[in-house]
Amino acid sequence: MSPATVLAHGVGSAHDLPLSPFYAFAGAFAALFVSFLALGLLWSASRFRGERAGRPIPGAVQRLADARPTRLAARVLALAAALSVLLYLLLGPDDPERNPAPGALYVLLWVGLVPASLLLGPVWRLLNPLRTVHLLLCRALRRDPATGRPLPARLGMWPAAAGLLAFTWLELASPDPASSAALLLFLALYSAVHLAGAARHGAHWFDRADAFEVYSGLLARLSPLGRRPSDRRLVLRSPFNGLDATEQGPGLVATVCVMLGSTAYDGFSDSPSWITTVQTSPLGRTPTATLGLLGAVALVAALYVLCAGATRLISGTLAHPLTAFAHSLVPIALGYLVAHYFTLFVTEGPRTVMVALGTDNPAPPPPVLGPGALATLQVAAIVLGHVLGVVAAHDRSVRLFPPARAVAGQLPLLALMIAYTLGGLALLIA
Repeated sequence: MSPATVLAHGVGSAHDLPLSPFYAFAGAFAALFVSFLALGLLWSASRFRGERAGRPIPGAVQRLADARPTRLAARVLALAAALSVLLYLLLGPDDPERNPAPGALYVLLWVGLVPASLLLGPVWRLLNPLRTVHLLLCRALRRDPATGRPLPARLGMWPAAAGLLAFTWLELASPDPASSAALLLFLALYSAVHLAGAARHGAHWFDRADAFEVYSGLLARLSPLGRRPSDRRLVLRSPFNGLDATEQGPGLVATVCVMLGSTAYDGFSDSPSWITTVQTSPLGRTPTATLGLLGAVALVAALYVLCAGATRLISGTLAHPLTAFAHSLVPIALGYLVAHYFTLFVTEGPRTVMVALGTDNPAPPPPVLGPGALATLQVAAIVLGHVLGVVAAHDRSVRLFPPARAVAGQLPLLALMIAYTLGGLALLIA
């Protein structure tokens, strides 16, 4: 499979893995159901403390992480990398086999942010080259970067959700996702929108509106490394406490549903039946692929909205179930991302670096895992993500619901987790 094909479809084929459908589905159902029963019997009070939790890391590590030279070096390196990608798109060959720019965006950035955010926290907030450009412009104009009009509360994360949808459309549904022209147009429009937003609202704009900052920040909720808002100390914490501290607000559900739905569509788009549908559709390839992507996101969102409505009916007291349990979808999204993009990252990531270093048409490295181990990793990632979602939802449930309804109020969420799990496994096995 050529790099252009890999970049256009994300993970390539995952339909020949040596999986037994019966054992995969039965094991997943058993894991979720047993987890639900155990939590209902043994977990009667909320145990997560959100941002208040965590053990401070050694002071020397804190000082090194927060030192001005450390942060300046990270910003300079990220800005230099962004300029290199831009130069490759402007001056390099329009061929992903010889130009590292598509791989840098679709693999090193989009997929690489997953392990980076899990290990180091919301790293894109520091590395974001647009934030650095805005900072430099403000310095030149002798203006405080934080100065600007307050963001409307109703705006929330909706711009980030729209940005994620636009980027995944470019990758999965656009006519030529790896072409220099398409990538340059996207980067130009994306940069213009966010620099204009930051000029109007200040640097706080990036916190809520930049798709990659929000994406990195949500994944970082599961990182063992966090920062307490009260004293800005770096702490080691349970990922559940970070997840529990996910800010509830407009656009959160939409953002997570885009993460889930686009990854699900990426897996489904490689199936022979969908490829045939796209190739033979009277609408044409791009409109059909666009409808497929939007349909996947809409399906994920519709199932969650139905679940939230049923939860509200059962609980009788919860006013905002949509946002109250949205954090439980983050580990599910992470499981989908690991299952669908692991192979892409470990094969195309090194190849992209070799192309950037001047190697002419390098071969991808040999597979890190054999078919059996890869299948196990993918199934485990999806199932574990859903189990973590069940735990997060249960703890929130016993905090919000009356004791008599705490378990019953989670039944719609359990049904949702089972539906998402079976759908995710079906994409791997079908």
